[in-house]
Amino acid sequence: MAHFSFQEATDLVYNCFVANGCSGPNALQTARVVALAEADGCASHGLFRVPGYIRSLRSGKVSGSAVPQVSLKAPSVIQVNGDGGFAPPAHHAARSLVVDTAKSEGIAVVGFVNIYHFSALWADIEPICAENLCAFAFTSYLPAVAPAGGTKALFGTNPMAFGWPRTHALPMIFDQASSVVARGEVMLAARDGHTMAEGVGIDAQGHPTTDPKEILGGAMLPFGGYKGSAIALMVELLAGPLIGEVLSFEAAAIDNADGGPPRGGELLLVLSPDRIGGADWSTQSEKLFGKISEQPGARLPADRRYSNRQRSMQLGMNIPDSVVDKIKDLM
Repeated sequence: MAHFSFQEATDLVYNCFVANGCSGPNALQTARVVALAEADGCASHGLFRVPGYIRSLRSGKVSGSAVPQVSLKAPSVIQVNGDGGFAPPAHHAARSLVVDTAKSEGIAVVGFVNIYHFSALWADIEPICAENLCAFAFTSYLPAVAPAGGTKALFGTNPMAFGWPRTHALPMIFDQASSVVARGEVMLAARDGHTMAEGVGIDAQGHPTTDPKEILGGAMLPFGGYKGSAIALMVELLAGPLIGEVLSFEAAAIDNADGGPPRGGELLLVLSPDRIGGADWSTQSEKLFGKISEQPGARLPADRRYSNRQRSMQLGMNIPDSVVDKIKDLM
């Protein structure tokens, strides 16, 4: 294992992006998101993902010099055209308008189009929730999940995130795939020679399997059966037709199979508790959080990530040598 500070990890990823044709601003915003996932203990979206990012730059699928365009389509409707680049620079370009719109109108509906999303959704909404705003995020992916009762991959893992602001603490945020586990977890298991739990996926013939390589060649399953399948369907519609972007199977049809992120869209909904509910929102929500936390063994979503982050920022983080070596080889 190699030991890195947060800044050292960010610099490593940044330099790799720049060496492969990314502009400084695009490289910086994307590198910060990658390093933050690593610091938060989410290795499946951390430095492990860098080779995929780089393959998409080298293949020409993703533009490293993209300049996102942000436009107001209606008083509370914003479109962000990512210009064929990665999602983090598009979010950075739109953030101030999104926050201002939600605070003035009570709601901001944001459609991100022509982007390539490969990171965790909590990174998209945490800075917004820190502005005393509530946020939802939805995005799709390449076909990886079979619909309930089906045997072939159709939906993306289709994650969604929800964040709630806290006056004297970091936002409460959950970020979860519509599949039983995130696809990155299956990829890590395949890399490390581990097996998956029963019920995570099926092989190419539709038979249950715990072999992560067989699952990657077959399909993952939605969490909770038909309930997760319905949520995956909802995310497909919200991150596709609603904002004028492709569905997961359409993204697959135009993807060059370089192993990097697919083209897709993301829907961001931002609400102002101050404008909608009034000044008492924080007191009310803290009552609920307190009731949860007072139960032994219970915790709020994101508490473990924040604890990991604090430890990483203070003590640094250990990253597998194989991951670091791959990144250095790409520079």
